[in-house]
Amino acid sequence: MTAVLDRVHLDPPPVRPAPSRWRPVAWALPPLLLVLGFAVYPMARVLAESTVTDDGRGLSTWTEVLASAQFRNALWRTIEIAVASTLGCLALGTFLALVLAFVPFPGSKVVGRLIDTILSLPSFLITLAFTFLYGTAGAVNALIAQLTGADSGPLNFLNTPLGVIAAEITFFTPFVVRPLLAAFTQMPREQLDVAASLGASPWRVLRTVVMPEAWPALMAGGSLVLLLTLNEFGIVLFTGAKDVVTLPVLIYTRGIVTFDLPGAAVIASVQVVLSLSLYCGYRFLFNRLLGGRRAAVDHTR
Repeated sequence: MTAVLDRVHLDPPPVRPAPSRWRPVAWALPPLLLVLGFAVYPMARVLAESTVTDDGRGLSTWTEVLASAQFRNALWRTIEIAVASTLGCLALGTFLALVLAFVPFPGSKVVGRLIDTILSLPSFLITLAFTFLYGTAGAVNALIAQLTGADSGPLNFLNTPLGVIAAEITFFTPFVVRPLLAAFTQMPREQLDVAASLGASPWRVLRTVVMPEAWPALMAGGSLVLLLTLNEFGIVLFTGAKDVVTLPVLIYTRGIVTFDLPGAAVIASVQVVLSLSLYCGYRFLFNRLLGGRRAAVDHTR
């Protein structure tokens, strides 16, 4: 018995083969090729197309497009609509998330499912719904005209920037509601009960306890909405707002309607730079805020 135990104890452990140095490269190569093929290469082609001129290649197209009043107006209109829509989504989404999370009522789960359903719909369906409801010949105008005896209803805002902003707020609000609901469900209920038992008003609990915990989720949802509205094309196109020309609409007009591919490539390059700058700024701000919160938590410990 002792000999058997000694033999078992003295047997060397099996030698495992050394991991291959090329295994991490083999795992990273397929996604890298996909990114290069479906993201980097098309953007490089767009950038190369923007330098095409009648005489060969140069920056004359860039100078012409960036100096035009049409481009400047489209740029400011894009920023204006994106910022206004994002602020509206933040306000409405925060209100809906607070109601769904902390104000129990019959049918709250159904409302949450309906909000999630909007995420699966294409954006132009929201615009069509707005047309059927609030258009000059829509249901709301017809009802108001029937009640007042007027020839037509008073609502006529779909072809204006306000109509585009209202449609984008309706479509993109769920992108704020969903991360906020996830943050609210992870919040300990005991923390809220303690704050309320100490005499804090509901508004103070919301301001000092709830919203600081949900701030990263709110910032993530708002940044996503700002990126999406900055590049939104379908809603602006289907509203039929001729005076609302954003950068995506201008890209479509110059590239498809007038066949000015170099000019459209210049505007598309500017659009890509805006989107990437916004994303990098969001990541930098998010890391700074999250790092500050972690440092504060470690300091309290």
